[in-house]
Amino acid sequence: MSTRRAGDDRGSVVAEFAVALPAVVLVLALGAGALAAGSRQVRLQDAAADAARLSARGESAARVHAAVSSALPGAAASIQERGDLVCVTASATVLLNLRITADACALAGGL
Repeated sequence: MSTRRAGDDRGSVVAEFAVALPAVVLVLALGAGALAAGSRQVRLQDAAADAARLSARGESAARVHAAVSSALPGAAASIQERGDLVCVTASATVLLNLRITADACALAGGL
């Protein structure tokens, strides 16, 4: 039979681990969410650039909107003409209802 000595800290490691584990899980979840949001931002920027080129070549607005929404489901696009440029602003909702946007322009009448 074992006797417990004064100053014995058996079990304290488990208690410290139980306290620290939720913080570690929270940091990992926030990191994964940030990576996912960054990935969506890159895809949205690429889709906006493709959509701007399509619009500048004279494609229909429906085709431009379809290009953006096919790259990122749920994304919306708006088309503006700025002098010789055709610009597309794309936006989408990411984690926790945060909104990301991307702008891209192309020379009107471009190839």
